[in-house]
Amino acid sequence: MARRRKFTSEQIVRLLQRIEADVAAGKKLPFACYEVGISEPTYYRWCKEFGSPNFDLLSRLEVLEQEVEKLKRLVA
Repeated sequence: MARRRKFTSEQIVRLLQRIEADVAAGKKLPFACYEVGISEPTYYRWCKEFGSPNFDLLSRLEVLEQEVEKLKRLVA
């Protein structure tokens, strides 16, 4: 019986980014999924759950999270 891996939300988003980059570079989706260790149905389920990763929004989110942490330290 195969063990299930547990991925965090961040790990899932990064894997989706990697798969989309590989597909954009010309790889077939099944092969890109195989390289990261997930099945195609898992890929489609994650896309439905997490949406298609948008690089600009993710980088902006990281900047905003850093600003929030900085402000929390200033207030504390």
